[in-house]
Amino acid sequence: MGEIRNCYIICYDIRCPKRWRKAYKLLEGYGDRIQYSIFRCVMNQRDREKLRWELETILAKEDCILFVRLSDRCVQDIPKYNRPGTWENTDKPFLIV
Repeated sequence: MGEIRNCYIICYDIRCPKRWRKAYKLLEGYGDRIQYSIFRCVMNQRDREKLRWELETILAKEDCILFVRLSDRCVQDIPKYNRPGTWENTDKPFLIV
């Protein structure tokens, strides 16, 4: 059985355009951009920690990043509260413990 995967919303506020581009390119490899500085990523714990470590090598003290893990119930309710087509279903199975 594979590792448990969770859905995360990752938001960031990065002040330097050079660091912003590096973080943006890194996050593109982990998930889907939802808005200008918000990504949706489905990751296991190992990938989440790897991403956090890689971001720490890019970010400065004045930059902010926020990882929000969504519960299974939240993920199920997203389509019901959004406009049609604004949040595509990931179709990737994950279990939240």
